[in-house]
Amino acid sequence: MVLSCGINDLPFQVVLLESRDRIGGRVHTDYSFGFPVDLGASWLHGVCKENPLAPVIGRLGLPLYRTSGDNSVLYDHDLESYALFDMDGHQVPQDLVKNVGETFESILKETDVLRQESSEDMSISRAISIVFERRPEFRLEELLPGGHGLMVRGYLPVINTLAKGLDIRLKHRVTKIMRRYNGVKVTVEDGRTLFADAAVVAVPLGVLKSNSIKFEPRLPEWKEAAIAELGVGIENKIILHFENVFWPNVEFLGVVAETSYGCSYFLNLHKATSHSVLVYMPAGQLARDIEKMSDEAAANFAFIQLKKILPDASAPIHYLVSHWGTDVNSLGSYSYDAVGKPHDLYEHLMIPVDNLFFAGEATSVDYPGSVHGAYSTGLMAAEDCRMRVLERYGELDLFQPVMGEDTPVSIPLLISRM
Repeated sequence: MVLSCGINDLPFQVVLLESRDRIGGRVHTDYSFGFPVDLGASWLHGVCKENPLAPVIGRLGLPLYRTSGDNSVLYDHDLESYALFDMDGHQVPQDLVKNVGETFESILKETDVLRQESSEDMSISRAISIVFERRPEFRLEELLPGGHGLMVRGYLPVINTLAKGLDIRLKHRVTKIMRRYNGVKVTVEDGRTLFADAAVVAVPLGVLKSNSIKFEPRLPEWKEAAIAELGVGIENKIILHFENVFWPNVEFLGVVAETSYGCSYFLNLHKATSHSVLVYMPAGQLARDIEKMSDEAAANFAFIQLKKILPDASAPIHYLVSHWGTDVNSLGSYSYDAVGKPHDLYEHLMIPVDNLFFAGEATSVDYPGSVHGAYSTGLMAAEDCRMRVLERYGELDLFQPVMGEDTPVSIPLLISRM
């Protein structure tokens, strides 16, 4: 939650209310292993100058490890970078992996044809079942070019840079937002109240869905509908730190099974960072079930999955477990467009209501579910909010560009792949 007030000497002052005891939200870099690992977001999706975060990362000199190219059939990784195993621990031949990848790409192309032909909204599972035997005609394109880059040193340096100089109040969980004709009154959990001319609401969609923040008066029906009808997905990380590396030198270790629930995969951080770390990444119902376990049980579960494909695996010496689905400050990992729902929900969630402005990945029409989507909507909401405040005080001549709108400077990204 960002509050903005007009004052005499400056165009406005900004106060950021953060419910956690740290900044970053679903971007969370942990250093307890003695080196950085990201429990939340860890990729830059679209390693290119068009990405609004690229200039920030470039100026900081932060290295990226490219995990996929423009023509990857998967979101984060090229299929060729996988080592796949069956449930008995036998490695799938690489030729078969390549053939599966080519077949999968053909199916995805054909689902794109179906999407263009049909006005009916449907799940990807149903679309694949319909077009399973069709010949591919079109190619799917990513939203941004350049493939995907893993943040080798974690995302925290980016967060700290963006937060520099801001008045940030930690442990300020908002419980009520009251709109008035002349401003906004915000109440936090301990009963304290703050007043401002306008506010940017940048809380996760899962928190908005929980109704833990009361809006007075209520938000318009179209805004409440957008909150209710957008989906919230869950993906967690179980990070296992080992004494030594005993696994193949690939980016991903995957387990193939008859059901999606039985499939699993491990991200090999050693290839990108030289640290002996594997990251187990459960999603969907599996992630929800694992969140019911203790951290120790969750780490043991991940290790059992690893032992299925690498029977001689040694036990981890440390572990970390995320809980994005049950964390009261997130209640989910990312937004998604639910089947059968209107396709303008992201836009509806983004539209301001009086002097309340909305930001976050779930308000990004073009890049939902991504860090750069959240960042770009924050810039837009901040600018809209500032214009509203300056207009009220008759100070539009004081307008200055917001962060990210400076004269473009080309700073190359530090990208590697081994």
